[in-house]
Amino acid sequence: MKTTLHIDWTVADICKGFIYDKNENKGLFGLNGKLIIQPEFQRNYIYGDGKKDVAVVESLLKEYPLGLIYFVKNTDGMYEVLDGQQRITSFARFVNNSWTFAVMRKGKPHYFASLDEDDKRRILDAKLTIYVCEGSPSEIQEWFETINIAGVPLVKQELRNASYHGPFVTKARVMFANTGNAKMSRWQTYVKGDPKRQAVLETALDWVSDGNIDDYMAKHRYDDNIDELQNHFETVIDWIESVFDYTGAEMCGLPWGRLYAEYHGQAYAKDEVARRVAELLDDTQVTNKRGIFEYVLGDEKNTALLSVRVFDEKTKRAAYNKQTAAAKKHRKSNCPLCAVGNDNNRERIYKLSEMDADHVTAWSKGGATDMKNCQMLCKTHNRAKGNR
Repeated sequence: MKTTLHIDWTVADICKGFIYDKNENKGLFGLNGKLIIQPEFQRNYIYGDGKKDVAVVESLLKEYPLGLIYFVKNTDGMYEVLDGQQRITSFARFVNNSWTFAVMRKGKPHYFASLDEDDKRRILDAKLTIYVCEGSPSEIQEWFETINIAGVPLVKQELRNASYHGPFVTKARVMFANTGNAKMSRWQTYVKGDPKRQAVLETALDWVSDGNIDDYMAKHRYDDNIDELQNHFETVIDWIESVFDYTGAEMCGLPWGRLYAEYHGQAYAKDEVARRVAELLDDTQVTNKRGIFEYVLGDEKNTALLSVRVFDEKTKRAAYNKQTAAAKKHRKSNCPLCAVGNDNNRERIYKLSEMDADHVTAWSKGGATDMKNCQMLCKTHNRAKGNR
């Protein structure tokens, strides 16, 4: 990868031809049309309270350095901001008289137009320290991960967008990173995270690629449509809604892409699914409500998904003491399954640490997690008993 240090570009140079999109709160272009300030891989402008905007301008007035800024140079000769987009947008908005914020000078608020000429020159003539890099997607991504250690860290998908920027990412962001998309509210019932931070896009890519997002983005980088990505994503969403009526918070963020791949070929009675989901949500023995949906999809075979409530220490000790006292009286093992056997353990008295609590009647068959349904078994028999 090639890197070039520029110390000759000034704030005035960057502000030439600056365009700001008020609808999306982001800078678009600068450097007389040669710089893309808000590439498709960058998040939207996020200095929300205005304080950091002011801090950027005040730093220039005090002749403080703004820190390193990084551009990437494309094959067409255009530059894109890799790191520093928010700082550039702050001072460019101020210089170009957007009238969105003012700075205090001599106790009074000032916009750029009302500053003294020496203050204007102090801002405009400030030299910036900018590194320009040219390289392959993997090199740019690795570099971006290294330099992005301060401020608001970029998430993995934002880094992928930087590495594989092109028509596919542009169209994908329009669809999946746009909070104004009318479908977004429905999608966020099942997909967790902020669309602006690329969470929905990352999920869509994860589903369609079976977890191989980088390979998929590399393969489709120059595609001029996102039909496969969009169709697969919406197919998964449609499948979820065809099986489940429930739309509670427990549904959000589940691995729906994997669940679709594993179970979409099976038939389900929606009314029966709704009844079982409601019962399990109300069951106080079920401590992992998010596991209910995969449990139902899997024909209710894997109870580990539900984290069924276990016996507390007080209950286990009480059951142990009761069983042990009775076992000693009858000269039998305090493990009821060992006691009915014919081996050397039929009269063995186990320590509490050598035993596990077990549901006499399994939870899946209606057994409760209470003293009446608790028995202590030796670890060997408890593991062998399973869910019988």
